[in-house]
Amino acid sequence: MSKKSRSREDFKTMHDVFDEFTNRTLYKLITQGHFEGLESPISIGKESNVFSAIRKDGSRVMVKIYRLETCDFNRMYDYIKDDPRFIDMKKGKRNIIFSWAQREYRNLLKARQANVSVPTPFTFSKNVLVLEFIGDDGIFAPKLKDAIPKNPKEFFEKIIANMKKLHKAGLVHADLSAFNILNCNEKPVFIDFSQCTPLDSSRASEYLERDIRNICNFFKKIGLKTDEAKVKMQITGK
Repeated sequence: MSKKSRSREDFKTMHDVFDEFTNRTLYKLITQGHFEGLESPISIGKESNVFSAIRKDGSRVMVKIYRLETCDFNRMYDYIKDDPRFIDMKKGKRNIIFSWAQREYRNLLKARQANVSVPTPFTFSKNVLVLEFIGDDGIFAPKLKDAIPKNPKEFFEKIIANMKKLHKAGLVHADLSAFNILNCNEKPVFIDFSQCTPLDSSRASEYLERDIRNICNFFKKIGLKTDEAKVKMQITGK
């Protein structure tokens, strides 16, 4: 089998795991020139799968695909219902997932504009997001939980600085932990922004305290002294 035929066969095999609706969405994005095809899985989860994908110039992007059949719609709706940006959202499982993907795109865009260290969002369609690839030479940057920083104190301070920028932009991540921060060449990059919530949400303060607790607990486990109250004051200025 020729290399070209093998590539076509691999591409078909990769797309066989998706439902027809998702495949149509992927082909639409391919036709628009956002990428040429999925390359390999970065992470496989219950609610979403993330793949690397090649562009025409040989560079890579991340393609995040929300699974239409296995998403926790009730949990998603619980986050979206208080978000004033989605007050006119039509109910229904697919509409919730489409809004969830759009919400992640808009949150990332706002975070990026505030100079928070996040992947650049390129586009979205239905249940699919196209994002900047974070890593070197085709190797995706590891999660913080799998790559302990060489200088934990410095890395911790960079995380808090990014949380402060996000707060100043009117957002709280609401799912921040060592699972949702990449260690990219000793610099933190925040990912997974679908739960990210405006500060005027009724539960924003609760989410912020949870984010702070998660981060402080992780760094305590690797030997760093942390103070949650002090961190909150650094982030909020209160």
